[in-house]
Amino acid sequence: MNLPEINYEMLPKHIRYGMQQYIEHGDIPGNFLRQVICNRLVHAFGAADSINTEHMRDIVTFMYNEAPAPCWGSEKIMYKWSEEAKKELEDNDD
Repeated sequence: MNLPEINYEMLPKHIRYGMQQYIEHGDIPGNFLRQVICNRLVHAFGAADSINTEHMRDIVTFMYNEAPAPCWGSEKIMYKWSEEAKKELEDNDD
């Protein structure tokens, strides 16, 4: 996976690592980020802490402008991205 430079600084500090691990390594994050990645914003607001609620516009802007388009949009897309990212990492380890 040849990713462009991604500006994780747009995200609140406490979710940057989870998002980076998902995008770069395929690690499925916790409930809040899963809801964001799957484009279920009503559920994301329900799972958000006060910091994420306050920064939801920044988080959505990050997804739209920084996250690779093939990595978000639905649960099916999220799991496909995860599988492909993990497979690529395994292939690069060989």
